[in-house]
Amino acid sequence: MTLALALDFGGTKVEAGLVDETGAVVAGTRFRRPTGGRSSSAQLAESVDAVLASVLQTVPTGVQIIGAGIGSAGPVNIVRGLVSPLNVPAWRDYPLLDQVQSRLGGLPTRLRMDGLCITLAEHWVGAAQGYDNVMGMIVSTGVGGGLILHGMTVAGSTGNAGHIGHVEVGGFDVACVCGGIGCVEAIASGPRSVEWAREHGWSGSTGEELAAAYASGEPVAIAAVERAGRALGQAIASATSLNDLDIVAIGGGFSHVTPDLFDIIRRTIAERTAFGFVTKVRVVQSALSGDGPLIGAGALVHRPELIEPAGI
Repeated sequence: MTLALALDFGGTKVEAGLVDETGAVVAGTRFRRPTGGRSSSAQLAESVDAVLASVLQTVPTGVQIIGAGIGSAGPVNIVRGLVSPLNVPAWRDYPLLDQVQSRLGGLPTRLRMDGLCITLAEHWVGAAQGYDNVMGMIVSTGVGGGLILHGMTVAGSTGNAGHIGHVEVGGFDVACVCGGIGCVEAIASGPRSVEWAREHGWSGSTGEELAAAYASGEPVAIAAVERAGRALGQAIASATSLNDLDIVAIGGGFSHVTPDLFDIIRRTIAERTAFGFVTKVRVVQSALSGDGPLIGAGALVHRPELIEPAGI
């Protein structure tokens, strides 16, 4: 058995574990620490070191780790090994690749955006198996994505291709922290949906509470979810128009707010009645629950034939 060490860094947590050659996270090897927008750079680095140290203690005797994969919230720079997660202001051009490699004794390590890792995971062992034109999406604290076209990952010159959270969608005059207006992340992420609902008189404070309010029929909660679904549907339709996608697999905590979210997304896409190549796209829930980011980071090691080289 060969193993990959997988690390997923995001705006809420950093998580690490071991992934085997079948695409499974090895039981008992998964560890997480908090990150967050208020953490200092030193605290973030300490959290990364802590999960790496914990995982390394679980490696079975005689089993080889052949490499490490890192998925990080973007933007990233895969040529230089740097990360600048938008929702983690303490890290701008932070050398995460160097930090991980130094803790692993120089083990071969590859960095990609977390959305691309999600896409790899769905293509390998998830809902997008058998498809070669795929977008994976995360709808959670932020909105991210990644692309596989013609069976190969598409990273772009810096590693940020597929960053659909910062595609601008029509009809939404909302400022985004990236500097854009109407970015899908500023509309449809969990925190932004909660914020919008509160601005319109809802009294809750979390995505989980918003889901419960939607299920109980509260009008503002229903409007917030419909708003998020429409923004996501517009963004997916635009991405499909650009890339002729066959399937989009969506995961992340806020994607579970209600199954109706997917119906809203599909209805929005279906409005492109003259473009059958757009309306053909399948929009499905991730088949990997919360394992997708780690499995995808592991795929950076186990599925090298799918990985576009850095800087290409």
